[in-house]
Amino acid sequence: MKRVLVVGGYGAFGALVAERLARVPDIEVIVAGRSEAKARAFAAQLAGRARARLGGIGLDAADISAAALGDIRPAVLINATGPYQGQDYRLARACIAAGVHYVDLADARDFVTGISALDAEARRGGVLVVSGASTVPAVSSAVVDAYAPQFASLSRVSVVIAPANSFEPGLATAQSFLGTLGRPYAAARKAAGERFHGWQGLERRRLPGLGARWMSLCDVPDLDLFPARYPGLEDVKVYAALEVGAFHLGLWGLSWLVRIGLLRNPERLAGPLLGVRRRLPFLGSDRGGMVVTLEGRDADGRPKRTTWHLVAGSGHGPYVPATPAVLLAKGLLGGRIATRGAMPCLGLFMLEEFLAEISDLDIAVGTA
Repeated sequence: MKRVLVVGGYGAFGALVAERLARVPDIEVIVAGRSEAKARAFAAQLAGRARARLGGIGLDAADISAAALGDIRPAVLINATGPYQGQDYRLARACIAAGVHYVDLADARDFVTGISALDAEARRGGVLVVSGASTVPAVSSAVVDAYAPQFASLSRVSVVIAPANSFEPGLATAQSFLGTLGRPYAAARKAAGERFHGWQGLERRRLPGLGARWMSLCDVPDLDLFPARYPGLEDVKVYAALEVGAFHLGLWGLSWLVRIGLLRNPERLAGPLLGVRRRLPFLGSDRGGMVVTLEGRDADGRPKRTTWHLVAGSGHGPYVPATPAVLLAKGLLGGRIATRGAMPCLGLFMLEEFLAEISDLDIAVGTA
């Protein structure tokens, strides 16, 4: 029986990955985390309606060795631990040494783009090592891949991630985005030498199906990966847009404190801020989504713009970042994905495959 090990498998996103994989027959899904009790409890919770075999073990991502993986014998390991900004590639290297495919849900720019350094190692080991199997860059690039052929030249891409307020991020997720507040980062147009700061560039925009939201700039892998993947692309911007304006503007204010040096470690505020958020569950809704806009010229040289949007209701938005890892695991177990090496999550599945995987959820897409 083919086995998938989901590390961080009872966390905010790892739990959704494990839940979706539990629907696959003839495989075994092992939920792993620092607490064996929590891992076993969540596996038992899934087992009642699962088609896969379920199990739970205690395992710390920072201490997993090739020998430990040899004892567990997974075919695929999914790293859903985060925050990835502070991680190295120790776990990916352990997977390579043990002959295990590795997939993570990272959206940290340097972590995702740097994974290619393991390419030769992974090829020699005969495994696939993938970083960034999340909303960005996996889903965002699948959208651009689908619509870029309609352009004779593609000059600009913007991505907006707009989560529902009903989604409660875990501590690691909160630490991850707080760590980017106010921090400088290079723009996608490397030649221009332009620099931005995390959660700044504040603007307000009306998003299809979601209404008007405040938006702020984010430092993500797409800024490096898209110009390399789509020749002629001049500008890439990625925004986050929280549903509750007070929360969004509060983080914008914190980004200025970081930028001017009055707040050095915003990550430490993750726990208190999550506590405040939990006391205000009545704010916002269960509707979130994303918007990807492509701009360029058509075959006749005329300006062309296409906007693709996704709207998730019923609190189903978090399945969007969880689904790419599910697609990759199923593709590797079923033999559909034969690619080997180490790479960011680009071009490993098509938009149609992603939409088919989430077709049972309260998620709708459209273009304009």
